[in-house]
Amino acid sequence: MRLSDHELWEYIREDLPYFDLTTHLLEVSSKKASLGIITRHKVVAACTEEAARIGELLGCNVYYSVASGTTVEKEGLLLELQGSGEALHQAWKLCQVLLEYACGMSSYANAMVQNARSVNPDCEVLVTRKSFPFAKRFAMRALLSGGAMPHRLGLSESVLIFGHHRALYEDEAAFEAALPQIKKRCVEKKLVIESETLEDAKQMLTLGADVIQMDKSRPEVLTELVAYKREQFPNSVIIAAGGINRENVVQYAQSGVEAIVTSSVYQAGMADLTSKWKNL
Repeated sequence: MRLSDHELWEYIREDLPYFDLTTHLLEVSSKKASLGIITRHKVVAACTEEAARIGELLGCNVYYSVASGTTVEKEGLLLELQGSGEALHQAWKLCQVLLEYACGMSSYANAMVQNARSVNPDCEVLVTRKSFPFAKRFAMRALLSGGAMPHRLGLSESVLIFGHHRALYEDEAAFEAALPQIKKRCVEKKLVIESETLEDAKQMLTLGADVIQMDKSRPEVLTELVAYKREQFPNSVIIAAGGINRENVVQYAQSGVEAIVTSSVYQAGMADLTSKWKNL
C-alpha cells in the first residue's frame, strides 16, 4: 500500500511545478537546517513513510520518522528532515499537509475501532468506497494505519446486491427465484445483500445470503436480527451501515453485529500539526 515515487512526484509537482521562487531569491537558502513536524494532540501516525520519501526526493535527509500506525502523544515528533534551507522549504508544507490529512483519518478510524471493540471485541470497522476522488490509495493507506479495514475497494472484488439491483428484475418474486443461481455462481465470493427491514433480512438469509448489510436500521432491530441469525443461520454475518460515526458507533456495536460500515472517516478533518525549524 505504499505510495510510489511516481505518485509522490505527481503530488510534489502540483505544489512545485518548476521551483520555489521565494527561497530562490534568498542568499542564505543554502544554509543547513532541520525541520521537525510535531503534533499538537494525540494522533495515530499515517503516511509518515511517504512524507519522509518526499523529503528525500527533494534532497533532504531523514533524521527521524515514526512508523505508520504508531500512537504519538501530544507534542510528539512525527518526522524530522535535515538539509539545505531551500530543500527544506520545498518539502515543508508538502510533508506537513500530507500528514495532517493522513493522521486525521487514521486517528478518527482508530477511535471508531477502539469505541466499537470496547463493547464488542470482535467487531470490525469497515470503510466504504466513498473516498474523495483521485485519492483512494492515499485514503486507504491512512485508514489501514488506524486499524480500519476496507468494506469494498471497488466493484470488481465483491458481490453486494442493493435495492437498485433488485429493481432490474420484473418483481421481487423474480429476484428471489434468481438467487439460487446467483449464489451458485459466486463460487469463492460471499453473497452480500442489503436489507432495510427485519422481515426482508430474514427472508434473504433463508434464500442463502452469506452476509446481510442492514442499511440505516435502529440498534434494537439489529439486536433482534443478530439473535435470529445466531439461532437459525450461525455461519452468516450481519453488518450495519448508514449514518454510523465515531459518536454513535458504540450503540451499533452493542447489537452484536460482526462489522460496522462507515463513510464518516472521510470527513475526519485534518490533524493539528505544527513544525519546528532549527539552523544547524
